[in-house]
Amino acid sequence: MGVPLRPLAVAGARSVYREVAPPPALAAVLACGWHGRTGWARPLRVLPDGCADLVWDGTALTVVGTVGAPLRLWLPAAETRVGVRLRCGAAAAVLGTPMPELPAGATRLSDLWGAEARRAEDALAAADPLAQRGILEKLVAGRGVVPDRRVLAAIDALGRPSVRATDVAAEVGVSERALRRHLVHAVGAGPKQVHRVRRFQLFLRRLELLADRRTSLAGVAADLGYADQSHLGRDCRRLSGSSPAALVRVAEKFQTGAVPPGHDQRHVPSDDPGPL
Repeated sequence: MGVPLRPLAVAGARSVYREVAPPPALAAVLACGWHGRTGWARPLRVLPDGCADLVWDGTALTVVGTVGAPLRLWLPAAETRVGVRLRCGAAAAVLGTPMPELPAGATRLSDLWGAEARRAEDALAAADPLAQRGILEKLVAGRGVVPDRRVLAAIDALGRPSVRATDVAAEVGVSERALRRHLVHAVGAGPKQVHRVRRFQLFLRRLELLADRRTSLAGVAADLGYADQSHLGRDCRRLSGSSPAALVRVAEKFQTGAVPPGHDQRHVPSDDPGPL
């Protein structure tokens, strides 16, 4: 986790990041698998999306996720990482831990699973990079859990630009209070924050259009159901630490190769032009 999507060489180093679709049998639990090589030491921000990654960095197997605020991570030079991304709403079931009980940032999986996680670390350390992702997928499959379908359906519904928690609760057949309880357990946030994060992720997918001047911030704000451009700006600063215009400038640099390029709508360089 936390490496750029496209290759870029800097002072002889090369950064690589690749995603792959999860096995069909794990599609309800995993969003993707990935592997990457840092290439050179640098800071990175992980933007909130409500997901959690199981990450093997060659030394430790950790869980990393955020739903409230961006994380700042330091990536050592030439570090190889392999991971699987648990779907938003699936992590609590897989980990066997309510998400509010996990601290923000990285948690050693052995702190949660004990010997099972340590055996996985031994297997990962002995495997070649091509086999490591399969080990992580097998580890997740071995939990034998299926996330609450109502929770997943609610999270999907909260991804709509303009939606109310009352309507989502009715759609999935629970009370609004029960919806909040289920989401806090599964994601670590209530309906309002999940909606805020999901809508912010939709904004991030518009950055390329904004960088190409094919749309405007005001137009995107309206399309995504923000009250106005200022509303978009407040949410963007809360969830990324930067203004929308600053993230657009980063996207412009991604296109020119001036900075490590953008990834999967989750990671951006921490040395971007926006305030941190």
